[in-house]
Amino acid sequence: MSPKFATVDKYLLSFPPEVRERLRKMREIILTHAPEAQELISYNMPAYKLHGRVLVYFAGYAKHVGFYATPTGHQKFEKQLSKYKQGKGSVQFPHTEPLPQKLIAEMVRFRAEENSKLK
Repeated sequence: MSPKFATVDKYLLSFPPEVRERLRKMREIILTHAPEAQELISYNMPAYKLHGRVLVYFAGYAKHVGFYATPTGHQKFEKQLSKYKQGKGSVQFPHTEPLPQKLIAEMVRFRAEENSKLK
């Protein structure tokens, strides 16, 4: 049974240093491009809400970082995400490749704009 995390800091500390650094970078990108977002743990992973609505989630795994900008973030960036393994509403950024920081930032900004229009 996996541990339950109360904070994003505790979540990050549960990973080996090299994975933790990638997750820390994800967090930094999200908070830089959506500074008003509320950070929390949801579904036992880091989640961000803006104007009361989910913005994005991310999660660490042994071989990748999962990123969830559902539902519209994945639809809007379908072409740019096509090189990555995907699931319904998720994309996997493998640890063997650099994080696509610019793409992640664009997705976060897109979702923030969407949430702002719905407030």
